[in-house]
Amino acid sequence: MQETLGELIYAPWIYVLIALSVLLDVFLPFLPSGVIVIAAAATAAGATAAGTAAAGTAAGAAAIAAPAPDAPLPTVCALVLCAAAASVLGDLAVYRLARRGSDRFARTIARSRQLAGARKRLGHALARGGGPLVVLARFAPGGRSVMSLVAGVEQRRTREFLPWSALAGLAWAGYGVGAGYVGGQWLGATWLGAAVSVLALFGAGALAAFLVRRRPVPVARAS
Repeated sequence: MQETLGELIYAPWIYVLIALSVLLDVFLPFLPSGVIVIAAAATAAGATAAGTAAAGTAAGAAAIAAPAPDAPLPTVCALVLCAAAASVLGDLAVYRLARRGSDRFARTIARSRQLAGARKRLGHALARGGGPLVVLARFAPGGRSVMSLVAGVEQRRTREFLPWSALAGLAWAGYGVGAGYVGGQWLGATWLGAAVSVLALFGAGALAAFLVRRRPVPVARAS
């Protein structure tokens, strides 16, 4: 099974699957894009570990000619860049839609206490150069969707939002691929390795959601 997964991770379609899942989960937050990224990284790590172990045996000498490369770095970098780029494109899509229909989306946000609070936090943060909130929210469940939506409704300029969105996507992708790769190296391309890595991603998401909620909502002062 490990050999089969090792071959699949080097197939071009896996990157298409990752890109589509990450791109679309800004609209459909229930999509398991993080799980897919972690599974791909864990598989790459497990396949590399298996190939390294096999290379030390007589049978492993023939495996050197297998199509899967021995060095995992290009695959890991490709996974990170693929997931990060799709994340930024998804953010920009929601941001542009919200900016064009800001009045309609603003009315929707006003009907939700949580969205209204997020709008105040993000608007205040971006105005003060506090874009790290965008990065933090990227790890929180649904935070990416809310932040992109609010940035558009607030009519923030692209240069104020895009750099933080890119940094958020890169940080999230790097963490997910890193967690999957480490889990795959320690436990191999198994369900246990993937489960441990997914728990690490969920733990980061829970911590990010807690920190985002703890940020005080700025209160407008009377003039």
